[in-house]
Amino acid sequence: PSNRIAPVAANGLASLNALAPGRIHFGVATGFTARRSMGLPPVKLDEMKEYIRVVRGLLAGETVEAQLEGRRRKIRFLNPELGLVNLRDPIPLHISALGPRVRQYAAEVGARFVVPVGTLAGAEAQMKLIREARRAAGRDQATLEVTAMGNGCVLADGEPYDSPRAIAQAGPGLVIILHDLVEETAHVSTPRPQVPALAVALDAFRKIYESYTPADARYLELHRGHLMTVRPEEAKLVTAELVRAMTFTGPIAAIRDKLRALRDMGYARFNTHVRHGHPRMAEDWARVAEGV
Repeated sequence: PSNRIAPVAANGLASLNALAPGRIHFGVATGFTARRSMGLPPVKLDEMKEYIRVVRGLLAGETVEAQLEGRRRKIRFLNPELGLVNLRDPIPLHISALGPRVRQYAAEVGARFVVPVGTLAGAEAQMKLIREARRAAGRDQATLEVTAMGNGCVLADGEPYDSPRAIAQAGPGLVIILHDLVEETAHVSTPRPQVPALAVALDAFRKIYESYTPADARYLELHRGHLMTVRPEEAKLVTAELVRAMTFTGPIAAIRDKLRALRDMGYARFNTHVRHGHPRMAEDWARVAEGV
């Protein structure tokens, strides 16, 4: 939210909605790399809630009060009748809600949820917490929509979990977990649970992190290649054990089984990323989806 003021975000969404009616979604979170790549912590929950209030109000065609440069000002879309923006087709709200307070807020406003997943056990635990929050907010479970965001590599027959291709495609999603955890003490008060293989990788990565310069801005090096590449010093940490344990990597049939398990838990969709330099990933994952 801090990187783009709410009126500009609303205008961008409404403009896109004019080009692709009904296909535009508003996804929001307190900020990971978008903030940390500038040495900043996530925004406060109250700030995100205010941002969402303004964006949603504008998209609903309302006149809303917004805090702009320290002053409250009434704002709205001035010329929707020209057809340059589309305020008619609804734009669903998706919130990345991992903590209890933001999860409860997302349930209260009826937002859709976005959950990063690496293991089926973790996905199931998150779904349980989301359902509990929805229940507390009096929301109908039948209308719940949750997107699982995962990553991995569709392996060829006999291809190992630590092949160069598997590391290039599954690795970026793994190393950003290390990026998050190594900075966590500076930005988040409560560490998250770690699987044993991840704890070993994190201990090794701390030494790498401490070598980054300048010492007062290590984040500049840390967040290079986020979700696109694995840097040379990180590649040795992306082991077959870690790829197998924490990503959706495997033969096509095995990945389909995992996606079916997510569906059975109640997840509505699965999103993954196409890595820089690997455009055929889109075709690989399309083949996976066809059989689910």
